[in-house]
Amino acid sequence: MSALPNIPPFWSALAYWLACLLYVFMLPRRWGRARTACAAAALLAGLAAYMTLTANWQGWRFNIGMLGTAALNALTFFVLSRVTWRSAVYYCARAFILGGFTASLAWQLYALMVLPHFDTANIPSEAATMLPLYAAAYLAMYALERTHRTEMWELNLSSAACVLSVAIALADYILASISYMSIRTPFAGTTDADAFNVRTFAYLGGVAVLYACHLQNCETHARKELDALQNILQTQYANYRASEESVELINRKYHDLKHQIAVLRSEVASGKSLEYLDRVEQEIRAYEAENKTGNRVLDTILTSKSLHCQQNGIQLTCVADGAALNFMDVMDLSALFGNALDNAIEGVGVLPDAEQRLIHLAVARQKGFVSIRLENRCRDTLYIESGLPRTTKREKGLHGYGLKSIQATVEKYGGSVTVHAENGWFELRVLIPVLQD
Repeated sequence: MSALPNIPPFWSALAYWLACLLYVFMLPRRWGRARTACAAAALLAGLAAYMTLTANWQGWRFNIGMLGTAALNALTFFVLSRVTWRSAVYYCARAFILGGFTASLAWQLYALMVLPHFDTANIPSEAATMLPLYAAAYLAMYALERTHRTEMWELNLSSAACVLSVAIALADYILASISYMSIRTPFAGTTDADAFNVRTFAYLGGVAVLYACHLQNCETHARKELDALQNILQTQYANYRASEESVELINRKYHDLKHQIAVLRSEVASGKSLEYLDRVEQEIRAYEAENKTGNRVLDTILTSKSLHCQQNGIQLTCVADGAALNFMDVMDLSALFGNALDNAIEGVGVLPDAEQRLIHLAVARQKGFVSIRLENRCRDTLYIESGLPRTTKREKGLHGYGLKSIQATVEKYGGSVTVHAENGWFELRVLIPVLQD
């Protein structure tokens, strides 16, 4: 067979649509499953109708039509995903080339291996061939992409990365389509089969190049995240050292004041003066009873955070067996509890009602494990995505490093971290196996 028929518009539309959904379902979605499915079906119908109307366009009109197809692909990301415009354009470029490759390869295999057994193309034979090939291609791509799904959620793409992906996709599209424009080029062929080969292999190269660029972006993101986590670790340790010096100074002043009160009590005979001294002594005795958990590092952090909470109208309560944490390194303890309490303080700090600014910390032994539970009030609209609370900050890329530092610290000891938000309460649970000497 010397002449190969063009790809039917529906199969091209389905290939582009599935390529978009491959990435949409690995990104944070805008709606629930039912609403997303309805919107996705409507987008497929619109894309198929558009590609059917433009199927007979030739020359420059064909390229204008493909530009419209790319725009509809981008619309899929804007409608179904909750991502920035840079991410939408970036993944649209990748989906466009992946969809072109899948449609070209599947139709070429159908036209060369299945169609010769029939007089004309027919829908049953097309479906029996195209659908399994589509499924195989997209499942293979999903297996590659899912290993970097976490980075896809957190990837803070620059304008340069976005422009580069579009440029690669555009160059690849031109290379893949050049055989259909003119045979007088180094990349053209003399038959329809040659043109199909050029297009398929050009699209395959585009998929590979864009995937390599994606891996590079993920690696850059991972390096930045590692640097940020290291900075947080060092910052929390520096805060602990500063708090340790402050708490030691307060302790010395406390003991001096306690002795001075005892001397004044022996010299004062007035009833009102004695009552005043009793009240002062009771207040400073409350400090003596606070934050004596059995772990010096935890005591220092709790004292520092308690003083901060008192100054900002936040009620912090704690029931902790600090001795259960004695096997942990000082820097790890400061990172774990410093970040956890900072996050809780930040969470309750935005609440307008002072009576709702509540934080409770519990540390206990549980059958060979140390259980850490930190609860704080939060906004009723707080959602958990990919193990992290959904941020309301404008700088999305700066979000979640406190919890990521906690997760990294806990994983170092073979433990686990879970977060939960419900009924206006945010809960952080940490479970760490106790290491025996």
